[in-house]
Amino acid sequence: MTLQSILGNFALILFVLMVVTGVIWCLDVFYLAKQRRLAANKALADYDAHTARLTADGIKTDATTSKRAQIESALLRQPTWIEYSGSFFPVIALVFFLRSFLWEPFKIPSSSMVPTLLVGDLILVNKYTYGIRLPIINKKIVQINDPQRGDVMVFKYPQDMSQDYIKRVIGVPGDKITYENKKLTVNGQVVSYTPLDDYLDDESLVYKKQFTENLKGVAHRILNDERAPTLNLAEVKEFPQHEACTYNYEGFTCVVPAGNYFMMGDNRDNSADSRYWGFVPDRNIVGKAFFVWMNTSLGNIKRIGSIH
Repeated sequence: MTLQSILGNFALILFVLMVVTGVIWCLDVFYLAKQRRLAANKALADYDAHTARLTADGIKTDATTSKRAQIESALLRQPTWIEYSGSFFPVIALVFFLRSFLWEPFKIPSSSMVPTLLVGDLILVNKYTYGIRLPIINKKIVQINDPQRGDVMVFKYPQDMSQDYIKRVIGVPGDKITYENKKLTVNGQVVSYTPLDDYLDDESLVYKKQFTENLKGVAHRILNDERAPTLNLAEVKEFPQHEACTYNYEGFTCVVPAGNYFMMGDNRDNSADSRYWGFVPDRNIVGKAFFVWMNTSLGNIKRIGSIH
């Protein structure tokens, strides 16, 4: 499922604004403010000299301390464009830092992660748990943790790096993943499933089978549509290291290559994921989704909370 950050490519917009306002702020602090001070000092000296001459000639003047202060204030006043830049720069820099290295907001636009995440959910993504990355280019510079099975992860879609996707980590490097009859087997161990009450899909108004899937100790809910096949072979694309997977009408088996991850949506029969477009390289990782802070369409405070 495609994710859209709140204002599109907001990171690049913030970066450009931060650089522009930062350059103007530095230019003012280290050069323009000094030039205004020099101009104010010269003007005040000229004013004092002019006043002194008039007084010496016996001419009364209206010179006062407040008038002198007005002249100084007018000459030291920042131009509007500099004043606004100086005010916005620290705010923009703070937002850019928080968003690039700590937490980033996203909005869920589709239903591939239902029932875990609903359409309209606004979520927060931890940007540092999988390592510190340079903003914009997303290059990792500090390794911290590796993604684990069961994590809900945001990443750059391998076939279009301009898009952010969100899925659940099913397989880590070296794992052998088998999906047959809508059930997972990881490294030869069958994943356990506990039936729950059927789930009413708000989009299709169709009830779907709901289960608790226990993926190596991480329990979460998934949906299955009895009407849909286990795998639609016609939708499987060519992707890097395609040879690591074997497909048939009953399902598939993939061995996750080093430095890659296998991702699937919790709404299993309504999710375009690694089954169809392949593995997610480590360099594509954006962060770990960990919190729902609002839902724009439901207005339901029960949606607020951590993501499992």
